Amino acid sequence: MSVLFETSLGDIVIDLETDACPKTCENFLKLCKIYYYTLNAFFNVSKDFLAQAGDPTATGTGGESVWSFIASSKNQTGTPRYFAPEILPKLKHKSKGTVSMAVAPGVDANSQGGCGSQFFITLGDNIEYLDGKHAVFGHVVEGEDTLEKLNEVFTDQEGRPLKDVRIRHVVILDDPFPDPPGLVVPPKPPTKPVDNSTRIAEDEDPLATLPEEEEERLRRERAAAASALTLEMVGDLPFANVRPPENVLFVCKLNPVTRDEDLELIFSRFGTIMSCQVIRDKKTGDSLQYAFIEFDKREQAEQAYFKMQNVLVDDRRIWVDFSQSVAKVNTSWSNNVKRGPKMTVERRSGFGGRDDLEQTRRYRDDRGGGGGPRDDYGMVFDVDGGRGKRRDRSRSPRRDRERRRSRSRDRDRGKDYRDRDRDRDHRARDERKRH
Repeated sequence: MSVLFETSLGDIVIDLETDACPKTCENFLKLCKIYYYTLNAFFNVSKDFLAQAGDPTATGTGGESVWSFIASSKNQTGTPRYFAPEILPKLKHKSKGTVSMAVAPGVDANSQGGCGSQFFITLGDNIEYLDGKHAVFGHVVEGEDTLEKLNEVFTDQEGRPLKDVRIRHVVILDDPFPDPPGLVVPPKPPTKPVDNSTRIAEDEDPLATLPEEEEERLRRERAAAASALTLEMVGDLPFANVRPPENVLFVCKLNPVTRDEDLELIFSRFGTIMSCQVIRDKKTGDSLQYAFIEFDKREQAEQAYFKMQNVLVDDRRIWVDFSQSVAKVNTSWSNNVKRGPKMTVERRSGFGGRDDLEQTRRYRDDRGGGGGPRDDYGMVFDVDGGRGKRRDRSRSPRRDRERRRSRSRDRDRGKDYRDRDRDRDHRARDERKRH
């Protein structure tokens, strides 16, 4: 009765001692049948000693017998995790390639240890230290070269191979035991390891070298991805994987007197221009000597790129390149103080051309969201209603009432003064008439 292990280092054929160890062999075969060992890693390899596997978690503390697996899959309790080991004095670890079921100790005084699913293969001869402690149930009959490769793998201080060695597939060549009640065979083997290892993958070559051009390309891609992520974090990009438009050209080294209409007239020979904007200073309106030109099609932009490079425009040799800016995706290019940024109805509902994004707000929202020219400097302490309207400093109704009373008293006092002066004038006039 044999089992074939297809590992990442080669094939191993194990001949089982079904007559001497029937329970151990039945547990091993049924676990193989339900793909329990598929994609398991050899998590403990000691040179010239042993190679241990059979734990799906690759920690050395997992695994269970097939009967415990059936009970746990049906949410049944009472079935022990391990079964009693079948340790026979005549079966010893004499030769290289001896297969034994690892005997786990009890967790506490109330629990009993035994055999679960973990097994190991010896990588040396005459390992008497293991005799009487672990249950021998088979021998490797084919795949000695695979064992040699397994014995030479590099491991860390805990014995875990730095590069994963996994059981890719298991083939049962002969199974004399009937299936236990409740055993359900999955329709297909697993495609992903349970342990989620972060070590070197079994199909990865850490010593492989790429051509210099390929390495430089990968390095630049990683650097660009890191830069894009940084720009997303600081808010300059709506999302890291945003791509600049392919139909937009960036033109620089312009003459300050060059206008939008001039560039549009010059570049219109290559196709329909959707927009042509010379970027200007916000406060002064002076040209910053670069512009963005958007064509209707990408082919038109490519033709203009090849034809207009280093062309003389207004006594200046211009430089033409494809735009790497995504500012148009966010809001608009233009910061012209006369026209203001262009905002469309579609752009107000989201950010960056996406409805699920929202633009970061600082201190307060823009007035009305219209994007028109502002009459202030956008400071934190600016007050709505224009610069001509002063802020009312009155904060208390009591102060308002006292102010109204004071004004009323002043009016009454002024009226009394006027009446008193009028009476004095009348008396003086009467006195003059008598004399």
